[in-house]
Amino acid sequence: MRLLPKNSEYVWALYSVLYFAFFFIDPIAGHFGPRQWFFTILGTVVFLFLYFGIFWVSRRQALMHIAAMVLLGVAYARYNGGSTTFFIFAAACAPFIVTTELDAVKILLAVEAAAGLTWWALHLNGWFLLFACGLSFVVGASNIHFAQRNRTNQKLIRAQEEIEHLATVAERERIARDLHDVLGHTLSVIILKSELAGKLIERDPARAGKEICEVEQISRKALSDVRDAIRGYRSHGLAAELAQAKSTLETAGLAVQCDAASTLKMPRAGKRSVACRARSCDQCRTARPRSQLSNAIGAAEWIMSA
Repeated sequence: MRLLPKNSEYVWALYSVLYFAFFFIDPIAGHFGPRQWFFTILGTVVFLFLYFGIFWVSRRQALMHIAAMVLLGVAYARYNGGSTTFFIFAAACAPFIVTTELDAVKILLAVEAAAGLTWWALHLNGWFLLFACGLSFVVGASNIHFAQRNRTNQKLIRAQEEIEHLATVAERERIARDLHDVLGHTLSVIILKSELAGKLIERDPARAGKEICEVEQISRKALSDVRDAIRGYRSHGLAAELAQAKSTLETAGLAVQCDAASTLKMPRAGKRSVACRARSCDQCRTARPRSQLSNAIGAAEWIMSA
């Protein structure tokens, strides 16, 4: 039988309940008879049910448990000086069942009022007032602070979990973009070369075989690029991107001359930006019919002039 919910943050409740032992001081010291002991044990059982039940029920029901603890304190106040423990536990548990400090203060004041009225109505001694009102207030006020700190920590934990989730999603999107960048251009080249090989297989088997060999090489390179992208080591730079664009245009039957890779000097960040534009332009153009490949020349000139 579990006294607290699994993975509960209220493990302290298991140790705090030991303070209820003060409820047995009067029965032991006063040599209570069987009848008085029966009601003492009955009150203990009811209290334990209310105390641990707070951590299993809803907030509305938990407030009813707090009220029942206060009623137990009122009922036992005349016969057992240890009944002050009911007020103390009610004040101690109240801050943990509400969501704001203001609500906790309201409940604490209600407990204090009930204890004070009980002391006044039953004409009890000053010790009852000291423990039922004074100690209850100290414990309740302290727990208001600790409960608010716990709620703040829970918000921080939830925020951290959300940040970790968003970071995971962003990382997945980054990997997806890298894979798209790696495979998008390569697959376009493979399709283009495969179509060219299919057209040349009867007229020029030698060149068709050469194109198939290049398809194999490109496929192996694509596999290597995917592995590098997954490991996060992929960094081809501007020169490699221009070389890939040049290879694609030449495959389409166009004569391309590009010396920018050896003469262009720019910062690393600028190279990466231009390389991404070169790759995107090349990927879009190579997927179109051959009659529109003249647009790719203009795009390449624009990239190199940038």
